[in-house]
Amino acid sequence: MLSQEENELEKFKQCAVTRIRRPISELIRFVRAPEGEIVPDFKRKLPGRGIWITAASDILAEAAKKNVFSRALNATVTVDQSLCDKVGSLLTVNALQVLSLANKAGDVVTGFVKVQKTLENKDVSALIHASDAAEDGIRKLRQTLKNVEYNGNGSVHLVKIFGSSELSLALGRSNVVHAALKNSGVSRKFISAVEILEKYRAGSLAYCAA
Repeated sequence: MLSQEENELEKFKQCAVTRIRRPISELIRFVRAPEGEIVPDFKRKLPGRGIWITAASDILAEAAKKNVFSRALNATVTVDQSLCDKVGSLLTVNALQVLSLANKAGDVVTGFVKVQKTLENKDVSALIHASDAAEDGIRKLRQTLKNVEYNGNGSVHLVKIFGSSELSLALGRSNVVHAALKNSGVSRKFISAVEILEKYRAGSLAYCAA
């Protein structure tokens, strides 16, 4: 049985590219499929030896370019040329699926007026704007957030990485431009999924800034 110290160490892994130890929440595990192809293991449950890569698109691209997977496994592997794009798409799908679950749980509010009222009630963990939303609406809602004592506003995650069409599809509603997530367990899962997606898209600089 692992000691508490050993359990804590298990929460960190070394990136095969940067050689930096990071929390596993900031890494993506990859394994070699039976056919020899490298595939992401987001749930960290696939059998076989895992290779851990920092969740950043440019670091993953470097791993593919420098044959890191083959060297780490000491085996011949196949790396799809579109692996970086596929991982980005899968992270996007995952975040939107969690958003959909939050919506089914009744934790999502949409529409400018309803979002504004929810903000004023101090029951929001994330404020979402479509990436194609008008700046005036964004400014007004963020001003509302600023005017409310939200523990210094630090507890509300601002999201602007999904288009209106993506949000509308995930929530099963038309023309979703603004949304708010109430505080809940599934909402926290969404925020975690968004944070890793944001870092993946931003690349290694996101970790330097952190």
